[in-house]
Amino acid sequence: MIELRPYQLTVYEEIRAAFRDKARAPLLVLPTGGGKTVVFSAITHSAMQRGKRITILVHRIELIDQILKALRANDIEPDVIAAGYLRHSSPVAVASVQTLIRRLDRLSAPDLIVIDECHHVSTGNTWSQILGTWAEAKRLGVTATPVRQDGRGLGEHFDRLIVGPQVAELIARGYLAQPRVFAPPTVDTSGLHTRMGDYVQAEAEALVDRPSVTGDALDHYRRLADGKPAIVFCTSVAHAEHVAQSFRDGGYQAVSLNGGTDREVRRMAVKDFRSGALRVMASCDLFSEGFDVPDIHVGILLRPTASFGLFLQQVGRCLRIAPGKDQALILDHSANCLRFGLPTDPREWQLTYDETTRAKKKPEIQARVCSNCFAASPMRAKVCANCGEPFPVESREVDQREGQLEELTPEQLAERKERIRRSREIGMSTSLAQLEEIGRKRGHKPGWALHVWNAKEAKRAQSISGGSSST
Repeated sequence: MIELRPYQLTVYEEIRAAFRDKARAPLLVLPTGGGKTVVFSAITHSAMQRGKRITILVHRIELIDQILKALRANDIEPDVIAAGYLRHSSPVAVASVQTLIRRLDRLSAPDLIVIDECHHVSTGNTWSQILGTWAEAKRLGVTATPVRQDGRGLGEHFDRLIVGPQVAELIARGYLAQPRVFAPPTVDTSGLHTRMGDYVQAEAEALVDRPSVTGDALDHYRRLADGKPAIVFCTSVAHAEHVAQSFRDGGYQAVSLNGGTDREVRRMAVKDFRSGALRVMASCDLFSEGFDVPDIHVGILLRPTASFGLFLQQVGRCLRIAPGKDQALILDHSANCLRFGLPTDPREWQLTYDETTRAKKKPEIQARVCSNCFAASPMRAKVCANCGEPFPVESREVDQREGQLEELTPEQLAERKERIRRSREIGMSTSLAQLEEIGRKRGHKPGWALHVWNAKEAKRAQSISGGSSST
């Protein structure tokens, strides 16, 4: 049996209490990496012990393999209802929704339906057709983002909300990695239109599938995360292929994967990624959710999105902890964090959540980006979490003073540029060793690098603490 973490045990007991209190469809919310699969596997084991039949709904082959691993750790050997799998006579079944919908008339209804990534449930789609056919069965939904792609909540399909600890709390407890977010001003999404809760794909693709954008992403990856395992989120299959080719041309082992890629090719790519033989995977709508690979160190956002849920699913891919991984890097070239805030920002969820109203308004900036190093910090931060550069203080009133413009000489301009370059070089450093090398080149006294490094770490910790205090 898998031993539940304290917070997992708490939500496990809350789910059981909800069913005892006559709820027929509770919904569990846990951040990506929080262990949703572990919790519903324990619920499945408990139900099976009481003679119940359980069906777990999933929508991708990679998720089936991950769930099988968790169930077997709980001494459950389930049936699998999916192409390429053989069935036996287990009271527990893991079912691909695409396969199950074609076999509904040949299968008996279970007592409990567990819906993994339940934010996909929408009136009239495949998921809701299955739930409608097995309307007498109780259900348990699990997700990190209880909001549909179109921005609406899930109150139509679930009747009780159970919310676990948020991202900042799991980071503080050591269960998730601390993210560092960089948002260089690569693209301007202000002219994009939305459809069904997200940007029109053709417009977004035209905006980002350009050599200048891809080259900027490659440059930032090389400077900030050279050689670290990375996932690139792209707008289309063609865009992902172009990005992968650009990274290969830049000297990195990279592949493009999508939902249409052969299953075995996808499995081999994931295996190579885990082993380190593959450094970069570019994808379109394949790894945005349910992809359990803790060794992802870098998430590169090249897909602008107006979907709050999709943004959180994508950044969550990088937050799982792993040996030798002390932080997660998010390189947001699509300004998504400016729309939705940082991964550590507190979120308030409810079954009747409706993002569509907010999406129709002019979006408010949810994070501050440093003009020196492009690191993103909480809106309340006074200094950059990465380099310590103070953010400008914005006055509510215009300060009018008399003055005279002075000509900037070439010498003064060169001097300013050099100061900026030197400051930026320090700001972009990500290790004590890099600072020591800078100190040697500039002739600084021994101890300078350690002093600067300690100051950067202290300011980063202070800024992050300030942005997470309300969680």
